[in-house]
Amino acid sequence: MADIVDIAVSADGFKTLVAAVKAANLVEALKSPGPFTVFAPTDDAFAALPPGTIKTLVQNTPQLARILTFHVVSGKLMKADLEKVNSVISLEGSPIRINCGEEFEVKNATVIAADIEADNGVIHVIDRVILMG
Repeated sequence: MADIVDIAVSADGFKTLVAAVKAANLVEALKSPGPFTVFAPTDDAFAALPPGTIKTLVQNTPQLARILTFHVVSGKLMKADLEKVNSVISLEGSPIRINCGEEFEVKNATVIAADIEADNGVIHVIDRVILMG
């Protein structure tokens, strides 16, 4: 089985996320044993950000790293695990609201593919970039 980074690289729809992880120097961290739970925004999710946002973030590596680590939680949390909690704490340090009601939602994003297992954790694909606050 591949690690989280290798899965994102080989899958369609994560080119922006992979480029952002590289720009923020987080590749090695996300290739480490973890385990991690990653809420992975699609390319369409990044494209929905206001114009110029991605360029600005790539030029501000600390802010980019902060946003990316807000999408990662320590531990391997499958959907069944997340159904038992109202929130989780991101690696960035802020809470992320979880709602496993009618739809599986992470903060203001909907999970469009859950429980993609990796050697070092699990990926849940989301339709929006989530932000702190």
